[in-house]
Amino acid sequence: MVPVVSRPPCPTPVPEAAAGEEPAAPLYRQLAQRLGALVASGALRRGDRLPSVREMARQQGLAQTTVLQAYRTLEDERLIEARPRSGFFVAASAVRPRPGARRPSLAVPEQTQPPASPAPVDISTLVERTLEAARDPDFISFGAACPGGDLFPPERMRKAMGRALQRQQASMSRYPFAPGIRPLREVVARRALGYGCTLDPERIVITNGALESISLCLQAVTRPGDTVALESPTYFGLLQILESLHLKALEIPTHPRTGLSLPALELALQTQPVKALLAVPTLSNPLGAVMPLAQRKALARLLRTHRLPMIEDLIYNDLCPRAEARRAVRSFDPEGWVMLASSYSKTLAPGLRLGWVEGGRWAAQVQRLKAALSGGHTELLEWAMADLLEQVHHEPALRQLRSQVAQRMDLARRLVASSFPAGTRVTSPEGGFILWVELPGGLPALELHEAALRERICIAPGAMFSSSSRYDHCLRLGLGRGWGPAEQQALQRVGQLAQALLAARPRLAA
Repeated sequence: MVPVVSRPPCPTPVPEAAAGEEPAAPLYRQLAQRLGALVASGALRRGDRLPSVREMARQQGLAQTTVLQAYRTLEDERLIEARPRSGFFVAASAVRPRPGARRPSLAVPEQTQPPASPAPVDISTLVERTLEAARDPDFISFGAACPGGDLFPPERMRKAMGRALQRQQASMSRYPFAPGIRPLREVVARRALGYGCTLDPERIVITNGALESISLCLQAVTRPGDTVALESPTYFGLLQILESLHLKALEIPTHPRTGLSLPALELALQTQPVKALLAVPTLSNPLGAVMPLAQRKALARLLRTHRLPMIEDLIYNDLCPRAEARRAVRSFDPEGWVMLASSYSKTLAPGLRLGWVEGGRWAAQVQRLKAALSGGHTELLEWAMADLLEQVHHEPALRQLRSQVAQRMDLARRLVASSFPAGTRVTSPEGGFILWVELPGGLPALELHEAALRERICIAPGAMFSSSSRYDHCLRLGLGRGWGPAEQQALQRVGQLAQALLAARPRLAA
């Protein structure tokens, strides 16, 4: 057992900037970096107690709010953890492997190379079959990117629903109307400040989740037969929207770490009749890519130059531990070319199916479409959501959620490394609960999908994530639902099935 120390090594005081100079980074970030270096060097060890916020502020000559922000940053990076009524401690997840310790290693997939021409979408049959298995309680499911109830304390939801019913019972006797209750739209606007965006609540519309938000945006800026650019691979739900609206998909090369290739996008804009861009810059689905800030700025400039509407899906932003990575492309777009779409189904309450949209230059069209197509929502649910988002416990709950899924993802990658065939590649996202796996030897993921279904295990084959056949050897693992011994053994079993299928291929070809 590692002893708890009351006075661990402290970083040197954060220096003040010279007159007329800007500091290299905000003071809280400088302090966080220095403490992180002490953890990395081993000077601060697992279980060591950090000085209290007040003591650290006195030692460093900083405001207590600055120290607290530094500690919260280190929490998000899983270097330290807060213990109720005890303080902040170096987290077990911060400890690096011992020198010489063996750990399974996996290569990360390379930038994708989809077809350069737009194509119609036809994936619904495969998606429907996969989701049918994913919903079956008798299956162990890695097929959906939906967090399970084990990640959300039910007591918060019960209390919020109870308060909404007690205070807003009269709402049950009237029709709800778009754009949704004002208090929830105000909460959405306040939270958007965390993405670097200043939004007018009057221009925000509450929706039936992010997919409806995206559909409304596409209907506002496209017509049947138009071409929409998007990441490759991309979330099958987005492809289904394009299919339902009779739009063509132009898939853009995408790197699993840095996201959409801007040179490839610019070339596409010069050679193809692209009417809109649909992208997820933070923790894209299924690659988990995070577009760097400089690239987001450049993308905003490109949109202005080509007068191209972009639909920015923010649904995974709150799962990213780095605050800088949560900043939206919209924050660099003063002219409104970027439309925002999101929901809280990944971080708070999947079953409520509540999302929101802010349509940028097309806000009025989006509001009219929403009112005409589906009207309003159950106001009780909207009041409950506003309550949940405003609770003081919400930010700590988000940090805990990020930590939980990060530990789950770390273990899942280790299981893939030890169970799947040699040569398997898998992404290493910095947040979220999705892994993208490339199988070696051209092994068809649909064969593995069928073999897993026979053992009541559901995975999502790569063919669901593209209008082409480029990802037939890939699969997506959704790790949001239960994560106990049964799920871990099931993941290992998928790897064993992949090994068996790969071993049988030469015999079949002989």
